[in-house]
Amino acid sequence: MPQIEFGPFNAVRAFIISLGMAMLVMSGQPARAQAEITPFLGSYSGSAELENVDGTTQQRDMSVEISETKKGFRVQWTSTTYKPDGRTKDKSYEIDFVPSDRDGVFAAAMKKNVFGHEVQLDPMKGEPYVWGQIYGDTLTVYSLFVDAAGGYEIQQFDRTVVAGGLNLVFNRLRNGKKLSSVSTFLERE
Repeated sequence: MPQIEFGPFNAVRAFIISLGMAMLVMSGQPARAQAEITPFLGSYSGSAELENVDGTTQQRDMSVEISETKKGFRVQWTSTTYKPDGRTKDKSYEIDFVPSDRDGVFAAAMKKNVFGHEVQLDPMKGEPYVWGQIYGDTLTVYSLFVDAAGGYEIQQFDRTVVAGGLNLVFNRLRNGKKLSSVSTFLERE
């Protein structure tokens, strides 16, 4: 049986043949579609009643702005709660998202590390772990919190593009039990 020698010429030729075969195999596969943020871009606002697990409700005004960034997109939202005594309480959030290695899944870029790269927060330090997903006409933002005892809370914001704006569905769960929810229409401004 003849011996195969892998001298420099044969090694280069084997590499080129392997590369060509890989390109042929890959060319037969459909290209993966990247999820698009474009349909979600804009400013939206509306009102809703937040329903708590105990059956009580709270009136809220809500707004969200979704914009493009150099590396991905930004979601900014504000929720205004009206107290029975007439006081109001505003909560505002702003999170940048960058593409991950998975189509339609986006990592939150919430702080910079020592090298200046945007990274996730650490849920083991009481910080929220946040990510986003685009599936069809829905942009979902998840926030996971781990408490000091090891329990968890997860918040899920589903924003679905519809004629004239977004349908918002929000759910908040702690250790698998629903704490609050809201469903409303946010009008495009």
